[in-house]
Amino acid sequence: MQNKGAIRFFTIVLALVSVYQLLFTVFAQKVERDARNHAKGDIRLERSYLDSMKGEVVYNVLFKKYTYQECKEREINLGLDLKGGMNVILEIAVEDIIRSLAAPQFLSDPAFTGTMKLAHQKKTNSQSDFVDLFAEAFEELNPGGQLAQFFMTPETRGEIDFNTTNAEVVAYLKREAESAIDNSYNVLRNRIDRFGVVQLNIQKLERQGRILVELPGVKEPERVAKLLTGTANLEFWTTYQAAEVWKYLDQANQALADIQAAEAEVSAGEDQATTAPETAEEGESILGIQDDELLLDTSGLDLLTDLDSTQAFNDEEAQFYNENPLLAVLTPYLDNQRNFIPGSTVGVVRLKDTAKVNEYLRIPQIRQIFPSDLKFAWHFQPDGEEKLFIRLHALKATRNNQPAMDGKYVTDARVGTDPYTGEFNVSMNMNSEGAKKWANLTRENVGEALAIVLDGLVYSAPRVNEEIKGGSSSISGNFSQAEADDLANILKSGKMPARARIESSEVIGPSLGAKSVKDGLHSFLIAFVVILAYMIFYYSRGAGMVADIALLANMFFLIGVLASLQAVLTLPGIAGIVLTIGMSVDANVLIYERIREELNAGKNLKVAIRDGYKNAYSAIFDAQITTFLTGLILFFFGTGPIKGFATTLVIGILTSLFSAIILTRLTYERMLIKGRNITFDTKITRNAFKNANIDFMGKRKVFYLISGLIILAGVVSLATRGLNMGVDFTGGRNYVIAFKQEVETTDVQSNLENAFGEAPTVITYGSKNTVRVTTKYLIDDERPEVDSIIKAQMFEGLQPYLESDVTLDDFLNGQEYIISAHKVGPTIADDIKRVAVIVIFASLLIIFLYILARFRNWQFGFGALAALMHDVLIVVGLFSLLRGVMPFSLELDQSFIAAILTVVGYSINDTVVVFDRIREFVGLQKKRERREIFNTALNSTLSRTFSTSLSTFFVLLAIFIFGGEVIRGFTFALLIGVVVGTYSSLFIATPLVYDTIKKGETTRVLKGTVRK
Repeated sequence: MQNKGAIRFFTIVLALVSVYQLLFTVFAQKVERDARNHAKGDIRLERSYLDSMKGEVVYNVLFKKYTYQECKEREINLGLDLKGGMNVILEIAVEDIIRSLAAPQFLSDPAFTGTMKLAHQKKTNSQSDFVDLFAEAFEELNPGGQLAQFFMTPETRGEIDFNTTNAEVVAYLKREAESAIDNSYNVLRNRIDRFGVVQLNIQKLERQGRILVELPGVKEPERVAKLLTGTANLEFWTTYQAAEVWKYLDQANQALADIQAAEAEVSAGEDQATTAPETAEEGESILGIQDDELLLDTSGLDLLTDLDSTQAFNDEEAQFYNENPLLAVLTPYLDNQRNFIPGSTVGVVRLKDTAKVNEYLRIPQIRQIFPSDLKFAWHFQPDGEEKLFIRLHALKATRNNQPAMDGKYVTDARVGTDPYTGEFNVSMNMNSEGAKKWANLTRENVGEALAIVLDGLVYSAPRVNEEIKGGSSSISGNFSQAEADDLANILKSGKMPARARIESSEVIGPSLGAKSVKDGLHSFLIAFVVILAYMIFYYSRGAGMVADIALLANMFFLIGVLASLQAVLTLPGIAGIVLTIGMSVDANVLIYERIREELNAGKNLKVAIRDGYKNAYSAIFDAQITTFLTGLILFFFGTGPIKGFATTLVIGILTSLFSAIILTRLTYERMLIKGRNITFDTKITRNAFKNANIDFMGKRKVFYLISGLIILAGVVSLATRGLNMGVDFTGGRNYVIAFKQEVETTDVQSNLENAFGEAPTVITYGSKNTVRVTTKYLIDDERPEVDSIIKAQMFEGLQPYLESDVTLDDFLNGQEYIISAHKVGPTIADDIKRVAVIVIFASLLIIFLYILARFRNWQFGFGALAALMHDVLIVVGLFSLLRGVMPFSLELDQSFIAAILTVVGYSINDTVVVFDRIREFVGLQKKRERREIFNTALNSTLSRTFSTSLSTFFVLLAIFIFGGEVIRGFTFALLIGVVVGTYSSLFIATPLVYDTIKKGETTRVLKGTVRK
């Protein structure tokens, strides 16, 4: 072996670098362990301890000192599925950006609103960005029309005029959209930085407008979602007094009664709920509401009526409800003397009735009753300890239907406390221009209330006692400290140029993360011990121990490289490491089988080891490269946990090649120098497969028939029963919910069907007290608070299974019940399906081209490709056939695609080893019959096939049994894949090559495969 000194030097450097990188994790964990011991369960004390340690030096090496904060930033990153946290894909609403750039007079123009509506429809099933869809929709509705007319404003003077072409307008819109997205990215990063998350990841994705945010360790997902999606659209509105508004509300109440009476007559006495007539399409404002709507904003309040929408009325109550539909749900805001309380609050509404009020106020006939400058707005949170009621405010718009002043003048915001009540508030400072406007506004409204509105909700509406100079103001609203901190954070970070919608999200509770770590470590240790024991059992203590040492070194280098690259270790990543263990054994097995063949040929130990390594290289590299290529495709096209799996697989292949080939060779040469006797078998395994003489080619048609029948059964099942498509491909939401007692899934499904109005899918998840709920309910709803609405309805539906003292807040934020939540929006689901198809076909094409290049004829490429298609069809078909039979979920998601590609890599690994032996035999035994060459090649690799397949199967079996529910379906696909892949490499791939080579062309074709 040449360059031994350089190899030893590289090994030592790699080991030192691995130790250096791993120590960051060791010291960071030590500080956190000390914090837990110091705090004794007090989370605030633990956090305070860690904050105090951020600047303290905890790691000193080679004259370089590292603080705890620096160690934390360099430690091994655990994925959200291992440590808990939140993964969100946000989509910036480019349509909002286009609206903000349009001239105000066109916002309600049918040509503009029609174009926006059609573009939004096209977006559902398109991968194009919204600006292109907008231009396409405009051309479709207005052939030959000019886009420039919509965007000629004082701000665009010099850029857009009547001579500007549509292409130039599109280019301008794309520049502005990209600038707004960059601004949104910076605003989001500022907000998250102030939130104090360690090891956060925020990055712009390839598709326009999408931003990925990963927040490890977050324990308040609802609070974070609100922080991410708030636009920080701060406004100051003048207001109406309640007494002024109630004369209009009385008229509206009477008009509603008349409308309902007329509808009752039309329905011929049928008992039906009052519904509002559909309004005509109007132009939409930047907030996404109609410009002439009576309500300023209803996000997060609609549909709460469904929490308790059915009530039993006696005759007297029913009569009052029919005669006073508005007064039945809107109660005047009065003092003890039944007088209107001065201020902007006109009344209070039960939270469940807000949707009904919204519905009434949207009716065109009702809108006409009120002054054109009147806008209603909800308070930002319910009142009272039980939070059952919420206030409705009356705002007064300016002549152009806008607030009196917006928040662009605010320069700073900070949390303070009221000196008299001790309540938290947020103080704001304005620039000089804003200070002048604020002084004028307060001077003109002395004695009146000014409403401070954020994102369409009223946070406070204080009475102005005198002119306020200096540009200072404050927002008070019975805030908690966290709410005040978040509000100040949002205001300081700045206004988002457009809404941010959560298109996809995943929340993993810390308890599920801790269980995943435990399950992952158990499966890893069991698999590791199984492999170590097997190598000693099959190849003797000497050779087995060398392979085991190489395996230990491989694990050490793999973890060290992961730490150096600051790669994220996920649960599928642990599965990738464990799978790497099984696959890394393959290189040792190939070498050992070759050495055994050389010893059986009569060569001495030294020569046998040398020639064994030399002859094994081709099969090792061909087999590992095909798997490596599959891993690369997964890495570049996969996201989240799948990318974590691909990362560990790719790095593991590289480190296993180094350990199995280089380190073991150095070890054996050292042992030979010392004169040690080395054996590569035991008494039990010495003659295993030695005299195998199976006529594979003679029985090939039998196996064609068996495969054909299995594939046919799978195809029939796919056509009739289909597949259990996960939310990754269909869109929807998954919730993993834990209860204190065992529950029946059918009962839970029935209760949630009553809550949602449609039946979700409910399955047992691991234990009988844990279920997974899958639903597409409101998946197309784009309101920021829709997730909270769904969870609130779920809370009501699950009341029979929850303790009596559990509150809605406990259910939403405690993570004791909802231990995992996963949402995939329709557009994200379409993207995942598209990428899945690309990934699978790209993998098959690359493997075909590699085999074609290595073996220099199409027959080998065809045999390999057909075997891979055979394996994929059988695995997919079995997932359909066994759907509903197995006691765990067999749904298709991103993990299943990763499993399919891993099966492809494993199967081609097996197949290439056989092809390589055929290539070798053709060169050595040119006069032998084609059938004999193929049969001999297959029989000579049986020992290797058995060892690799059995060891890999038991490794996967350990993951399947002990790895936890999260990856059980994933590992089941891999288990099937190992069996089917081994079968196809023996009975499908090689026989197909045999059948596609014509008898007269055998020598010519096979000769092309011989290595020069």
